[in-house]
Amino acid sequence: MTPLGLLACGAIVSAQTLLPSAPPRKFGGSVTPAFEGWYDNADGTHTFLVGYYSRNTEAVLDVPVGPNNHFGPGEQDMGQPTHFLPGRRYGMFTVTVPKEFSRQQQLAWTLTANGVTTTIPFYMSPDYNISPFKSSEQGPTGEYNLPPALRFVEQGPPLIGPVASASKAITRTASLATPLTLDLWADDDARYTSGANTPMRKAPPPVTLTLSKYRGPGEVTFADAHPKMETLKGGKPDEAYSGRSSTTVRFSQPGDYMLHVTANDYSGNGGNGFVCCWTAAIVKVSVRAGGVTETGGQ
Repeated sequence: MTPLGLLACGAIVSAQTLLPSAPPRKFGGSVTPAFEGWYDNADGTHTFLVGYYSRNTEAVLDVPVGPNNHFGPGEQDMGQPTHFLPGRRYGMFTVTVPKEFSRQQQLAWTLTANGVTTTIPFYMSPDYNISPFKSSEQGPTGEYNLPPALRFVEQGPPLIGPVASASKAITRTASLATPLTLDLWADDDARYTSGANTPMRKAPPPVTLTLSKYRGPGEVTFADAHPKMETLKGGKPDEAYSGRSSTTVRFSQPGDYMLHVTANDYSGNGGNGFVCCWTAAIVKVSVRAGGVTETGGQ
């Protein structure tokens, strides 16, 4: 079943004229939560991988946590985005539930955008069990592709896989006067899955980055929302790769923000249907009206 197929399962929509399969439009479209699947953790807990699909091709929407953007039952705020970009956004964040959470239990994300309310349930159906930390098919060399290892400090601990979570976010402090410098390092096995195990031709960069606003009271401006990686090692398919990148970020007003970072490998956006292999992270930034910007630690 495709990720968009997962969108439609169990969807409860308030306006029957705008179902989850409604066509995109420049402005005024709905936004639907996307259940990418779930996986077990070593400690016995379980994690839901969640994205969304905005049918707006140009409009960017802000929906604060509350009646129009909430989880249930239980806590309304499960680290979901409040800033919604156009198009399909795969595996933007994770929600981890305790090991006692049963297959009969459900969580649901309810989102209202442009007058359309959609509720998508998340539950541990065997059909939705995924492996986001290792590809499900072998590549041409017989190896399995793994997600990039992403670091925000050169020798810092790596983040691996779509593990973006507000509770485990990287923290930074910034000011309005000076842009925040965001440095990133990535390592990747440069493996890939072609389906037919054919060699890759005209290979893209081994790791590509996408940076975006996730939450926050003001506008966020990236010097480059897709900063290129400087190759430190490798650079071709099946050659172990290392690279670094850097960009600056400006904020229009003080407050608490979250930024989202996605590092895709050769699999591309959303893992090209394999739900692997990319890495996602959230960066919390406390922006002050004055003072000096601090890059902080990981």
